[in-house]
Amino acid sequence: MAAQKINEAHEHIAKAEKCLKTSLTKWKPDYDSAASEYAKAAVCFKNAKQYEQAKDAYLKEAEYHTENKTYPLCGPSSKMPEAIQYIEKACMMYMENGTPDTAAMALDRAGKLIEPINLEKAVDLYQKAAGVFENEDRLRQAVELLGKASRLLVRLKRLDEAAVALQKEKNMYKEIENFPMCFKKTTAQVLIHLHRGDFVAADKCVRESYSLPGYSGSEDCVAMETLLQGYDEQDEDQVYRVCNSPLLKYMDNDYAKLAISLRVPGGGGKKKKAAAAPQGGASGAPAAADEEEDDYEGGLC
Repeated sequence: MAAQKINEAHEHIAKAEKCLKTSLTKWKPDYDSAASEYAKAAVCFKNAKQYEQAKDAYLKEAEYHTENKTYPLCGPSSKMPEAIQYIEKACMMYMENGTPDTAAMALDRAGKLIEPINLEKAVDLYQKAAGVFENEDRLRQAVELLGKASRLLVRLKRLDEAAVALQKEKNMYKEIENFPMCFKKTTAQVLIHLHRGDFVAADKCVRESYSLPGYSGSEDCVAMETLLQGYDEQDEDQVYRVCNSPLLKYMDNDYAKLAISLRVPGGGGKKKKAAAAPQGGASGAPAAADEEEDDYEGGLC
């Protein structure tokens, strides 16, 4: 029975290879048919318990679905979700057969492929990949993938989940002693908590970060202390100055948007033009403030 299934699998692979060949009368490879044949081959290999060959066939199927340029990424006939499904199947087999690193890298690749059309699925794939790397004690790779997931959660406005994900990132950076990144994650946490309307949680993040080597008195720390003070005292100018400072404005795009859209409760979202003026009151400062507001209206691109 197993031998028969293996033979069937090889027959499907032969058909797939034939679909990929070009000639004088056939200018383009038939990626769609090749993918279909590799899918059939994968099932045959799996039934024959030839898992290494099965996972390779699943990956080939995914590869040829994504190679088929006739399928637009966001069109109704897109094959991308189907391709992602098979990449996940292949990853499961990599895990079962003791090659988790390859599984995690494949999940990361799948996340990149699906991100333009399905942010929720991309978050899921990045988090799964991070989990695989974390289980292997490869925290640097894990935290990078967690970072991708956190940013997408912010973009999706799932701020409660983003806050949890950021805390996990911060803990990992602390474990690998990358303290400057811990500072940046604290800033991102503060922005998220303030957008959630939770001043206490934002303040707690800063207070807990005082234990990080070098945080107290750092540029990041001073900025967050100033921001929280302004927010607590409903000082729109002070909040505006911090949120439009280079330190926050040039964060990762999703966090920068949180910064420039932050408003003091009860302030109506208004800010004085003088807030953006440099110290000493140089002439023409109000015009510069207006210009800057126009440049970033609606968030960074």
